[in-house]
Amino acid sequence: MTDNFTGYTAGDGVAPDRWASALHLFDDGAGAPHEETTTERWERAQLLFEAKDYIGAARLLALVVEEAPEQTGPRLLLARAYYHSAQLRRAEEQLRAIIERDPVEHYAHLMLGRTLQRQGRQDEAEPLLRMAAAWSGEFPEDD
Repeated sequence: MTDNFTGYTAGDGVAPDRWASALHLFDDGAGAPHEETTTERWERAQLLFEAKDYIGAARLLALVVEEAPEQTGPRLLLARAYYHSAQLRRAEEQLRAIIERDPVEHYAHLMLGRTLQRQGRQDEAEPLLRMAAAWSGEFPEDD
C-alpha cells in the first residue's frame, strides 16, 4: 500500500542516509550550504553500517579515520565494513594499525585473526585468535 502524501510504500521506511541528512535539514537556515562535520559523518556511517551498506559506510569511515586517526572506534568500524564487503587487505591494514597503537585491543586481534583465516592464512591467524580468546577468558581445555 502506498501513502499518497509521501510516495513511500507503507512499512518500507526511509534509507538511513536520508534520515541522517534530515536530522540537520534546518541547521544553517534556508539556502545556506551545510558543511558536514566529522561527527555527522561518523553518525551517518554508523547508520549505513547498521543498514548493511558496508561499502557506503566504508567510504564515510575512511574520511572519519583520516580526520581523527587517533580514534579507535571509527577505525575498528572501518575494518569491519571492509571485512563485510570482502575488502580483506584493507581490513587487515586497519586492524594492524589498531594493534600497533593498542596491543591489547582484543577485538582487533579477533577480527585480524578472522580476516587472515578468510584469506586462507590460517597459520598467521592462530596466534591472534588464541590471544583474543585468552583476553576474553576462553581458555582451551587441556587434553
